[in-house]
Amino acid sequence: MYQRLRIISLDIHNISFKESLDQISAWGLDNKPGFVCFANVHMTIEAHIKPSFKEILHKALFVLPDGKPLAIACTWLYKIKQERISGMDFMPALLKRADMLQAKIFLYGSTNTVLEKLTSRIEAIYPKVIIAGKIAPPFRTLSDTEREEHIREINESGANFVLVALGCPKQEKWMAENFIRINSVLLGLGGAFPVVAGIQKRSPLWMQNLALEWLFRLIQEPKRMVKRYAYTNLHFMQLLAKELIKNIFK
Repeated sequence: MYQRLRIISLDIHNISFKESLDQISAWGLDNKPGFVCFANVHMTIEAHIKPSFKEILHKALFVLPDGKPLAIACTWLYKIKQERISGMDFMPALLKRADMLQAKIFLYGSTNTVLEKLTSRIEAIYPKVIIAGKIAPPFRTLSDTEREEHIREINESGANFVLVALGCPKQEKWMAENFIRINSVLLGLGGAFPVVAGIQKRSPLWMQNLALEWLFRLIQEPKRMVKRYAYTNLHFMQLLAKELIKNIFK
């Protein structure tokens, strides 16, 4: 239905922010099993170096360009305008839509502290959203019993949308392994939880527009992010340069 644009090893859906919000909202109200990924440079490189992860992403209902560099790459490679659809923008937009629809959401991932603050924030800003449940799973491999219990709890909640924050690539793997048994749309929103909860600040708009949001996160969490960005950003630029050169000499 929607065109997909290959960016290195990742197929991005060419769709507007509003179209994606409308379609995902409709799927949620129909309790359609499926999952949505918000792709950035890190996810693109993961898909490039790990074919099994790339296959996981092919199962998604949507792979949306969370990172500004991916939206720019769509223009450079295909001469097609692609709007950035960032998880940090999409999560508040979806909550606002869920508030209008009085829909049910389930929060899965992160920590109990983040989930408590996020719940309070949602209840204050989006009072008609029904928080059907929340689980902060342990930071280890779940037992089969735990995984079955989590799926049962989500399904029994009647949630229309499950917002997942386990970090890339863990959240994408969890969604791909379990979506067929969950009667909700799953959205891998990762780092959006602490921002929407008001725990972390987001980069200024001028940095977002210049594709420098990664730099703001690096300043916030240098120890955790420096290795990721030093490798993934450089690797992405090298691979994108190769694709651009191939296009020139076609």
